[in-house]
Amino acid sequence: MSYPQFYELVCKRYSCRAYDAQRPVDDALVRAVIETAQLSPSACNRQPWHFVAVRNEEVRALMLAKSRPAFLDAPVLLVCLGDHSQAWHRPADGKDHTDVDVAIAAEHICLAAASLDMGTCWVCSFDTDAVRTALSLPSHLEPVALIPLGFPAPDSTVPAKIRKPVDDILSWETL
Repeated sequence: MSYPQFYELVCKRYSCRAYDAQRPVDDALVRAVIETAQLSPSACNRQPWHFVAVRNEEVRALMLAKSRPAFLDAPVLLVCLGDHSQAWHRPADGKDHTDVDVAIAAEHICLAAASLDMGTCWVCSFDTDAVRTALSLPSHLEPVALIPLGFPAPDSTVPAKIRKPVDDILSWETL
């Protein structure tokens, strides 16, 4: 019975690019979406992540000015940080799983926000030095993604999702 509800939630989530700047996001809602990140899986349960919720307009402007000023309308900017010193590394080739683990947690945040009728957008193209400076980040923490968080602007519409057919992305037994 839960799969149709989950599928509906996945369909509801989209990359929101316009936010209602007049509608605040209360602390309890921020905590609620972060709680889902806390519960997300990570390699060997290392949980190599930290999240910074930024409401301050000046700090958000410093982080977004050069790369993504359109997201300044979102009342909260979640900065998803990875801690490479805490991450699991695959023994076979040494692959660092920080980005994978942070990505899983970030998508939990996006789905949780959608379930609360809030909008989010994965932002991977941003000025990492600006974020590092604005938050005075220590060297062991890497800004992996930014997630604007807020309620969609009243005139927002969910765009059509254009996806490859399942048969183009699924193979059976071998490629």
